[in-house]
Amino acid sequence: MSYYTHKVFRATVILPLLACGMSISSHQSTASETVDPEPIKLGMSAALSGPAQDLGIQMRLGMLAAIQERNQQGGVDGRPIKLIALDDGYEPTLTAPNMHTLIQQEQVLAVVGNVGTPTAVTAIPIANENQTPFYGAYSGAGVLRKTPPDRYVINYRASYGQETAAMVDALIEEAGIKPEEIAFFTQRDSYGDAGFEGGMEALRSHGLAEDHAVAHGRYPRNTITVENALADIMQAQVECKAVIMVGAYAPCAQFITLAREVGMNPIFLNVSFVGANPLAAALEEVDAHVIVTQVVPPLSSDIGLVQRYRSALKEINPDAELSYGSLEGYLAMLLFQKALDQIDGDINRETVIDAFEGLGSFELDGGLEMSLSATDHQASDQVWATTVKNGRVLPMEWSELTDWLEVAVEGNSDD
Repeated sequence: MSYYTHKVFRATVILPLLACGMSISSHQSTASETVDPEPIKLGMSAALSGPAQDLGIQMRLGMLAAIQERNQQGGVDGRPIKLIALDDGYEPTLTAPNMHTLIQQEQVLAVVGNVGTPTAVTAIPIANENQTPFYGAYSGAGVLRKTPPDRYVINYRASYGQETAAMVDALIEEAGIKPEEIAFFTQRDSYGDAGFEGGMEALRSHGLAEDHAVAHGRYPRNTITVENALADIMQAQVECKAVIMVGAYAPCAQFITLAREVGMNPIFLNVSFVGANPLAAALEEVDAHVIVTQVVPPLSSDIGLVQRYRSALKEINPDAELSYGSLEGYLAMLLFQKALDQIDGDINRETVIDAFEGLGSFELDGGLEMSLSATDHQASDQVWATTVKNGRVLPMEWSELTDWLEVAVEGNSDD
């Protein structure tokens, strides 16, 4: 039996609706009848168990917060939104049956909030074949961003290529690091490959002459077996001053911990998928320079959308910790609801896609600039930098890298 047990999570938020009384003549029996409007059903297949479960749980929580907020306001034309979430444990073999269940049995309007690139690789063909919107995946991989785009694949977030390009630009332009002094630590699958290729493309744009000059270590998905990857990077001809990491939080934390134990002191840069909060918790006792790029604004931001998120999260779970994962789920669901509001007439799978493509350039509730069209299926291109310190995730500016590099060099010379 697989390590993962195939669990089914049905996460439903429905606004109670009052039944309308009926006027009847004196000779009729008094009766009341409750007629609930048909809900707008959305499906989700995500990691709700296993080593990557925090990502799926947070994404689902953020979406539920936005759904509850909207349902309390009357839903969409009086119809409540319902989310049906199934667990795939971040394993593609479980994603396929989940997709068929959601699309064919549950008859969902769209599949939302998929977590991960390997699972998306499995899910996308099923969504396309069944002409079902596949929206807001928690992944920045190129498979979700084809040119021209797949009609039924709509993205909320910036791509891994944009995240790693922001890292490379800052490392070279702000810190003065040479392209060959940047190494990669990646998951051995389509997720890791997507981040690696995006980073290499950025390095080439900065003058990297030979790809083999860049050290690259890989590890197996859903494991923390990172020792060989660390050895590959340490044996490189050029000592690395920065490591771009494309992995899950547990193996990335393990890699950083072991690297510091053997005296390596580079800047460690993680893409958003790592999960900043669990990574910070795992590294609370580790002295290292760690960056996580984000595709949503800082949790401390004073923009209205983030303030709304904080209120909505507290409403659905007063004990929930703020996280970038749940903020992404919340904002992605707000955008989905914005698309629904554009539909004049029947809400179905085709009109949802038409609504997204018709949004053009806009601000999401006056807070974030975005754009969607028939030729551009990615709403946001923005990337923010955060740093992990003492178990906390804090906003940072790329200009801080100059001071970091000086400390890192001193640290390496002392070891």
